[in-house]
Amino acid sequence: MLKADFHVHTRYSLDCNTPLDRIIEYCLKRGINCIAIADHGTAEGALEIQHLAPFTVIVAEEVLTPHGEIMGMFLKETIPSGLSVEETIARIKAQDGLVCIPHPFDGFRSSALDNKTIEEIIAQIDVMEVFNSRSPFLRSSARALAFARKYDIPQSAGSDAHTPHEIGNAYVEMPEFNGRDDFIMALKKGRIYRHRTNPAVHLNSLWARLTKQRRRSN
Repeated sequence: MLKADFHVHTRYSLDCNTPLDRIIEYCLKRGINCIAIADHGTAEGALEIQHLAPFTVIVAEEVLTPHGEIMGMFLKETIPSGLSVEETIARIKAQDGLVCIPHPFDGFRSSALDNKTIEEIIAQIDVMEVFNSRSPFLRSSARALAFARKYDIPQSAGSDAHTPHEIGNAYVEMPEFNGRDDFIMALKKGRIYRHRTNPAVHLNSLWARLTKQRRRSN
């Protein structure tokens, strides 16, 4: 069986400083043997760690559209931010990837895909993240779960880790899979284990963003 955390960030995200070797170290420490690396606006970190990790790594990316973020999974290359929702989905599908909605209905995040758009693209959603450890309100998770069940959308979960110690705060225990299509079948058999992260971790993300912006401006 796999213990899969489907939402992890690396130093390739603007708001994260975690090096790739530390991610591997903490996954092994916590028994996480499958991760989706979903950096903001780039798949480069995921592509790199995929060749380093002794466990399964899904290449993913959180792509920012004018209406919020969409996660592409099983990608082969970066999808640029700023494209329309329709174009972003088309580019994910062109790579034979899966469309996942991260942290849906989370009113705390300006980056969450807006509710109207989620309703409009139901037929194109392959996976829905029904628990995100960094989401502060349980009602958003409950709403995501109800939505996924209503429309029979496979359910995922992730820590949304921006620091190493967050890895594994949420994971799916599921059968092993072989590729994209097998993944969906395995995910449907999964069981979600969840733990909310202390909201104070957002200060780490803020600090990472500020320091990186400062370096770029110098």
